[in-house]
Amino acid sequence: MACLTNEGASSSSSTPRWIYDVFLSFRGEDTRKNFTGYLYEALCNQGFNTFIDKDLQKGEEISMELVKAIESSMISIVVFSKNFASSTWCLKELVKIFECKSIGQWVLPIFYKVDPSEIRKQVGDYGIALAEHEEKFKDDIEKVQRWRKTLTEAANLNGFHYDDSSTKFEFEFIQEVIKKISSIKSNHMPLCLAPHPTGINTRAEAIESLLDMESNDAFMVGIYGLGGVGKTTVSKAVYDRIANLFEGSCFLEDVREMSKIYSDKIQLQKTLLSKILHGVDLKVHNVSEGTNLIKQKLYGKKVLLILDDVSDPTEVHNLLGEYNWFAPGSRVIITTRNKGVLTSLQIDHRRIHKVEELRQYEARELFIKHAFQTSNEEDYSELVNQIILYANGLPLALKVIGSDLCGKSIQEWKNALEKYENIPHKNIQERLKISYDGLEETEKDIFLDIACFFKGYKKDGVLKILGSCDLCPDDGIDRLIDKCLVTLEHGILSMHDLIQQMGRAIIQQESKELEERSRIWRYKDTYKLLTRNMGSDKIRGITLRSPKPTKVALKANVFKRMENLKFLIGNAHIVEDLEYLPDELRFLEWHKLSLSSKCCAPEELVALNLSKSNIKLENAFKQGFQYEKLKMINLRSCEFITKLPDLCCPNLEGFHLKYCKNLIEVHESIGFLEKLKVWDLKGCSQLQILPSTLRLKSLEYFQLSGCRRLEKFPDIHLEMKCLNYLDLFRCGFRELPSSLLYLTGLVTGSPRIEVELDSWMQPEYFPALTSLNLANTNIVTIPESISRFTTLECLRIEDCKERREIPRLPQSIRFVCATNCNRLDTQSSSRLLNQVSLSFSFPLKFKL
Repeated sequence: MACLTNEGASSSSSTPRWIYDVFLSFRGEDTRKNFTGYLYEALCNQGFNTFIDKDLQKGEEISMELVKAIESSMISIVVFSKNFASSTWCLKELVKIFECKSIGQWVLPIFYKVDPSEIRKQVGDYGIALAEHEEKFKDDIEKVQRWRKTLTEAANLNGFHYDDSSTKFEFEFIQEVIKKISSIKSNHMPLCLAPHPTGINTRAEAIESLLDMESNDAFMVGIYGLGGVGKTTVSKAVYDRIANLFEGSCFLEDVREMSKIYSDKIQLQKTLLSKILHGVDLKVHNVSEGTNLIKQKLYGKKVLLILDDVSDPTEVHNLLGEYNWFAPGSRVIITTRNKGVLTSLQIDHRRIHKVEELRQYEARELFIKHAFQTSNEEDYSELVNQIILYANGLPLALKVIGSDLCGKSIQEWKNALEKYENIPHKNIQERLKISYDGLEETEKDIFLDIACFFKGYKKDGVLKILGSCDLCPDDGIDRLIDKCLVTLEHGILSMHDLIQQMGRAIIQQESKELEERSRIWRYKDTYKLLTRNMGSDKIRGITLRSPKPTKVALKANVFKRMENLKFLIGNAHIVEDLEYLPDELRFLEWHKLSLSSKCCAPEELVALNLSKSNIKLENAFKQGFQYEKLKMINLRSCEFITKLPDLCCPNLEGFHLKYCKNLIEVHESIGFLEKLKVWDLKGCSQLQILPSTLRLKSLEYFQLSGCRRLEKFPDIHLEMKCLNYLDLFRCGFRELPSSLLYLTGLVTGSPRIEVELDSWMQPEYFPALTSLNLANTNIVTIPESISRFTTLECLRIEDCKERREIPRLPQSIRFVCATNCNRLDTQSSSRLLNQVSLSFSFPLKFKL
């Protein structure tokens, strides 16, 4: 359970940075020349920076110097003696000390020859003194009540009691106090000792906001991020800022490693108990006993626990068991590389924070602090920029490389940078590889495939390709995202550059021989492999992407020895037509590829991208064979294609034929592809014949703009309810079929053609229409029926130079672009402007 308890609220704020270890508060005339004097000397001898007011206390108000000293002390020791309460100065000091206690200062009372119950009950000398104060301050009785309340609070704290009946000598008693002070300080020494904590404050504040220190609930907060991104550093900073707000606190570092060995698990439990209990050393014989002890000893205490670098939920369970027993106000912070750990622990997603890479200016600042001590950084400015780009905001890399290069010459920097580009730094590689080592075997394959081939590709397409390789990529990629090895932005797979380099280095370590490696991606390696015909069945994927237009002379059967090749990606112009492609190929992406009539698409193919290639489809596909696994085809700008035959691809989902300028005819069978979702025929300027009927019940996107010679639009089958985007700009249609009304799912329509709109612009035809583009046409009027399109939000009618009228638009409209409608009549202009001014709070693009 991520929610630990459910109780009320309390207040707190961040811990200040201490100047003094100890502040001594005492009644001078009672103890200055004896007990307190000896205690002060002992504290100083033990190295504690201790503040003592050496001046005799005079006047009613305590000085600002004392106030600042109290605020700047980690621990306040209050020595209660016989005449303590008779001093208003001491009482005011005490109130100030307890104000500081509420924001994290430790208060340790010493009851020197006075019974704590006398202070708690306010009898005896304390009762007499307070009665006198009430008489003296009868006009400000609240002040005395505040003193009474604070004295009671102080008497209820755990502290030290010494009187004449004690069997210990004073020096022995003082040594016990010193031991306690040592324990408190050692347990609350600042953890964030990074010499250059760039960007720490803003990141710590983001986590503190999730901790909601005003709440008295007990709960968990999760911190996750890439290895080396600074999770440990920022969590230490948070610990330093808030630890003293709790009765006990503990930062357990490296939980993942310590949980691998049974004895280390027990040591973790002992460390936790010792820290929380301020040095008490309890014996723990096994993990179960340790878990029970932790619950027993921590029960009822408001505690702060930070478990750093957790890799599995069981590591938390082994330490804490069930964690619904924490006292109100307690906080448990988990840091991990794997977001899935936090989800498994049922931490509220609103209390999970991802530590991001440094911004560029932060990265520069951190690197410069590590890299320069005596050198003039201006001489290295260009190299600094290259390293900042290489590290891509990862603090680990900036620190390691900065420290390595510190004090070295410009030439040494250049040599190092060239090396880093090819061989990752060992210290960086080892830290980043930890996340990879924790993956399942199929997840490792998915990660390496993305690192070598699919960074920058759409996730949906990669899922289909890797799914055909029996890798279960749906769960696998989600796990990689949780572990911060892969990122997903707008549906595109990506990863940090150094993570990618780490993955590729793993492949390079498979063998010194290229043909013995599973994946080849560097141009010079692939060029060598292919031109020397060095292939083998070990190779899973190849990329031959030339940095500039290049002709490569390869043998027609260069891939013959690569029987297990699954991914083939390239752009180099192969001089000779290929005659063979491996049967296991799943993904073929090669621009400007030439295939001989002997070479057919492999049967296992899932995605085919041969844009700008010299191919004829009747040769590229085996006639009569069902390509049931083929999901995506991209033949953009293939000028040799004149006719689209029956491809026998029943499960095709994406078909891109944009700018196939010589395509004339599309086979009737294409109109019956039930799985087809995207069909792009934009710019097929010679296209004349489409299937007579479209029964594409999964089609969502249909692009026909620029098909100037296409005069007849197919009949639409009533099952085509999924189509939400249709573009008919600059097509040759003179009329549209009445069956268009079956497109009830249409959201975006661009019927920018010279047809009569009245016949098909009926709201019942397109009930979901939100965007309508009629731009750059010679249509003179828009039907009045447009006002009944109650979901229409966007209307584009710019550059319609013949348009004269615009009727009243629906109230749902949010954006209108009507620039360069030069012949629009005054009434339409006024109506449009009036509707805009009454209904819209955003600009209208409108020009007469």
